[in-house]
Amino acid sequence: MTFPPDPVRFDEARPRALTVALDTAASGVDVLLVRDIFGRLSLLLDDRSTKVATAKTDAWRERFTSTLGRYAADRPLLLASSLFQPDAYFASARAVAELGYVPEVGQGSIRWLDNTVVGGDWARVSTPEVELGGVRTARTALYGFKGGVGRSTATFMLAKHLARQGNCVLVVDLDLESPGAGPLLVAEDQLPQYGIIDQLVESALGNEEGLDLVAQATHFQLQNNGELWVAPARGCGAPGVEYAYVDKLNRVYADVPGHGQGDFADRLEAAVHACEAAVARESRRPDVVLLDSRAGIHDIAAVAISRLCDLALLFGSDNGQTWAGYRDLFKAWLSSGQAPVIREKLRMVASMVPDADRPGYLEIFQDHAWECFSVLYDDLVDGDTGFNPSPEDDSAPHSPIPILFSAELVGLDAVATPGWDERAFVRAAYDSFLETTTNLMIEGPR
Repeated sequence: MTFPPDPVRFDEARPRALTVALDTAASGVDVLLVRDIFGRLSLLLDDRSTKVATAKTDAWRERFTSTLGRYAADRPLLLASSLFQPDAYFASARAVAELGYVPEVGQGSIRWLDNTVVGGDWARVSTPEVELGGVRTARTALYGFKGGVGRSTATFMLAKHLARQGNCVLVVDLDLESPGAGPLLVAEDQLPQYGIIDQLVESALGNEEGLDLVAQATHFQLQNNGELWVAPARGCGAPGVEYAYVDKLNRVYADVPGHGQGDFADRLEAAVHACEAAVARESRRPDVVLLDSRAGIHDIAAVAISRLCDLALLFGSDNGQTWAGYRDLFKAWLSSGQAPVIREKLRMVASMVPDADRPGYLEIFQDHAWECFSVLYDDLVDGDTGFNPSPEDDSAPHSPIPILFSAELVGLDAVATPGWDERAFVRAAYDSFLETTTNLMIEGPR
């Protein structure tokens, strides 16, 4: 194999492969670019209806390998006619059209198939379809790119607010590495025997039937027929048996070949369904489900936002880390062709807003948010129609929902301080957030 004089790096490999794919598609053959888990690329040509001369394939293969160096796969060019099951690649649901490429008459298409160990579910956006009693439960995911932005506390406040309005609310604590909302809502001695972690482990073996997964929130008085249920990350365990949480955590993310729920994303979705069904058996169908997702670019967050929710509340403070992280995530959605679908369910939350300079802070925050979110918006020229809200549009995904910063909340032990959420400074900090998110979840279109 002839390598380029300078090493090709990961970020350079795909653009280089695309230049070869463009020339190949110009000959009229459909092209599929495939990237493996190490980042190496292969050029797959669909020659089942368009025959390709051997001399051409040899030339493309040599150009592909010499252009990509070590990022060319061991089999850099493959023909559909030589594959045992070509539709496993060419008809894969994960293959997406190359962004920005529109073939002209006589040219072939170019599609992209990316294989990853983790994170693939960020690019698989879908709408929840599960129904209980013929009506789909509304789900909202609460997510922060970085931890420490008050996401779990906001989940607690929102859950109690919605329940006091007469809704049956279920909170699912998906922050498995650092359970947050569960401990805030349920006293330790009132936990169900099993948690989300158990559902994920047992379902990998088809052993999930009969798990006790939900409990009613403690220290919450029923009002207006409202109910508040919690599916914690961890349970209390069986009497007399050690609850090996860390050992379970080490196993939840692995896919299990040959099982109907072997894929982690499928198991996580089934776990949320099981919790909803458990509440329905105990009482009634949940009106609202809050998914307290873990922070970072993680598979749990990917499934919660891309697959499980109707609304995703994205938490952040106005700093470079927040915007750099979300921009990377938005670019991934853009490159996978998911921007038009995912942007409809996003809304930014400005956490820890300084009360002393609230208007000025939020104005700057909104400008920075628009710069970041514009990655997901359509590029429009005069006369074009599409989705490109202005920076000042208060209904746009980038428009921040504020939560005010209160020094009294720093270091507060919420579990050991009953009634802390009823204090005036807490209500003032969350009033706007609760009103706006409630309208989005309950009164707004879904």
